[in-house]
This record gives sequence, C-alpha cells and structure tokens, in this order.
Amino acid sequence: MKRETNNISSFIHESALAPHLNLSSLSQICDACNYFSFAGLCTNLIRIPYARKFLGTNKTTKLIAVIAFPFGDIPYELKKAQAEWAAENGADELDIVPNFLQLHEKKIDNFAEEIAGIISTGLSSRVILDTMNIQKEKLPIAIEAVLEAGASGIQTGNGFGQAINSQHIIELNSLTKNRCIIKAAGGIKHLEQALELINAGATYLGTSVGAELTKEFKIHTSNL
Repeated sequence: MKRETNNISSFIHESALAPHLNLSSLSQICDACNYFSFAGLCTNLIRIPYARKFLGTNKTTKLIAVIAFPFGDIPYELKKAQAEWAAENGADELDIVPNFLQLHEKKIDNFAEEIAGIISTGLSSRVILDTMNIQKEKLPIAIEAVLEAGASGIQTGNGFGQAINSQHIIELNSLTKNRCIIKAAGGIKHLEQALELINAGATYLGTSVGAELTKEFKIHTSNL
C-alpha cells in the first residue's frame, strides 16, 4: 500500500524517551510539536504531566504514554496501574509493550487478555510488538491476538536494535490486511528513509528527529 504525502508532520510521532531528558529539553520538544503540528508526542510516564502542560491547548498532537517500556517484563497489575495513571494525568493514547514470555510459551489467550485489560482503561492503544525480532511463524499469531484484544494498531519496535526498513512495513501490511495502524519505529533519522516507510504503508513514524525531518522535507518539496 503506497501512501504519498505532501505534509510529513501528520506522520510524525515525536519521541521524548531519553532517560536523561530534562524539563527544559522536554519543553522545547513540545514547542516543536506545537509549531509543526506533529501527530503525536510519545514520552515516559514521569514526563506525561509536564508534557500535558507544555502542549497546552494543542489538539492535533496526541500525548502518548509508553506502558511497561521498553521490554514489557512487569506483571499485568503494574501495567494496568500505569495505564490508569497515564489516563488520569493527561495522556491521550498508549503505546503498550506486551508480555512476550506468554507469546513464546504459546499462552496466546493470556497474551491477548493482558492487552485487552490494559486497553479497557479507555485510551486508544497500539502494541509495541518488536516485529523484526519475533520469530516469523509467531508474528501473524501475535498480530491477530493484538487485533482481537482491541488495539488500534501495532508499533514495530522499541527503538533498540536494527533500524526499521520499508520491506518490513510491506510485510506487516500484508499480515494486517489494512486492518490497523502501523507505527514504524527504530532508527528513523533521514528523510529518504522516512519517505520510503510512508510510501510502504506506515501510518506513523516514531522518531526523535521530527523537526529535522520536517525542515528537510520542506526544502525537498520546494525544490521539486
């Protein structure tokens, strides 16, 4: 599925996940989100209340909280509490890391039930499936479980490891059959790469260099 664009900002989920990111830098990131009208800002739970304040009345940029980030290796009760806290403190959406142990132990019902329980918090949610590292035979199973649990989409990774590529997005579109959002994340640093991912069918791009990509895109389009 090819998805051309004349406005890359609407694809950008700016990430503010660096552990040593201070509030001054977070404020600057939020200013960029407001200025460029990014689709989303994704940040850690401890920064959610501050980001909500810094974004102000901006309704275009969804404030996204990560749940059990980056590896999902905490009990369900803690994940559910994180989701509830995020909702209470101004988050609009969730990016959830699931229980990969249950997936690999073939406890698919438990895998899906955990996701459904977190989603019952009421916020639109994607599941970070780390799709480039899951065994190929398990990926379709994981995707079906995520969709049955009620997630709005999947995210390709947590930003660790190899960079996402357009061929993988094409493969994910084949598996999802356009039934959900696909957020590409992991090593998205250059405009050519970003455009390839969009053209391959990515709905959103998780990146920490949204402002740079947007500025480069404007120069690119003005030269066409």
